Amino acid sequence: MNLLSRQSMRAIAAVVDIALHARPQPVAAKALAARLDLPPRRLETLLQALVRANILVGVRGPRGGYELARERRRITAADIVRAAIDTDEDGEQMDQAKLIRKVVAPMVLDASQSMLQALEAVTVETLCRAANKGGLSEKGAVNIDFTI
Repeated sequence: MNLLSRQSMRAIAAVVDIALHARPQPVAAKALAARLDLPPRRLETLLQALVRANILVGVRGPRGGYELARERRRITAADIVRAAIDTDEDGEQMDQAKLIRKVVAPMVLDASQSMLQALEAVTVETLCRAANKGGLSEKGAVNIDFTI
């Protein structure tokens, strides 16, 4: 059973894909959408939310696209999920029933906070290593992560 929304899963996958493919040029939204098997329009809203959250940087121009705004080890899965929550199209208004408002919602909120806390330990670097180990990155790609 997966407790993350589809939008959160897509966001994490998009950031990891960009981390794996953004060298030497930014990743074009069309290429990213093709690899994730998503319509580009659906992905664009999510990518813009990740830019606003300072997870990605949008690069304009004919060779533009997206790249990481910070080092891989400084971006956590929790950061990505928080950014994706704002774009979650499956979200609905909170039910106004007293039982939900006073009992169920606070308990679910506590559980959500615990899950986000656990996701703080998962970095994009960790996910990229898992992708490389699983053979999911481009062969011969050198993924350097540093700042000057």
